[in-house]
Amino acid sequence: MKRVEVQAAAATDVGLVREANEDSFLVAPPVFVVADGMGGHDAGDVASRIVVEEFERLAQDGYDATRGAEAIAETLLAAQLRIREYDAEQHAAGIPTSGAGTTAVVALLVEQDDGTAHWLLANVGDSRIYRFTDGELDQVSVDHSLVQELVDAGQLTAEQAVDHPERNVITRALGGTVLAEADYFLLPLGSAERLLLCSDGISGMIDDHQIAAVLARCEDPRDAADQLVAAALDAGGRDNATALVVDVVGLGEDTPYDSQAQRVSLEQKLGALP
Repeated sequence: MKRVEVQAAAATDVGLVREANEDSFLVAPPVFVVADGMGGHDAGDVASRIVVEEFERLAQDGYDATRGAEAIAETLLAAQLRIREYDAEQHAAGIPTSGAGTTAVVALLVEQDDGTAHWLLANVGDSRIYRFTDGELDQVSVDHSLVQELVDAGQLTAEQAVDHPERNVITRALGGTVLAEADYFLLPLGSAERLLLCSDGISGMIDDHQIAAVLARCEDPRDAADQLVAAALDAGGRDNATALVVDVVGLGEDTPYDSQAQRVSLEQKLGALP
């Protein structure tokens, strides 16, 4: 796969209402994650941190770029199992808890059969992924939420969903007894010049026009992430707010797979070589 050069940055804030920030994020090219924890402090923040830790492990250990969906699915399963273990430990210790849970959005660079690099995006819950290309903002992920189901069924308009009293009810999350299935989206790099991964503390406080305006005027992803969080706070900051912005800035030379180098590396890891 060609080497993909990216610039990325994230910003987060507890907001103006919540006592703790239960959001977590990961910027570890070629892996990017935002997780929005649920279940209260010492539950939601643990769950979101577990997701980030598992994807950080994926970034450090590496993955087969031609099997990105399997890598994401296996990592989500590992996170799910750890969250369940945490809940079991809490119950065993007699600590009352409503159960830890978290949403997650993931962006991973993968390789297609023709050798081209693509974005593989995944989401569980109502954290979102947007792409910003040629000045146009598109929501890529589809919310796993009650109001989204009502919108899809024609019982609610998108405008009505914004202020619906049950807008925070999600239908899929990591945690609990059943692993929620993620949705996956494959995008050519050229169709997604800039990605935004965010918690609903961003998308629930400022609309798509405001998000697009920030992404259009801020060339640096650091500035864009900071200003998106600031805008969410200016709008009321009812929730933890996290924004992660990723720009594709270039493609490097091909890096062909070197089976001999990979074999030596593995043997070194196992201690067979000095």
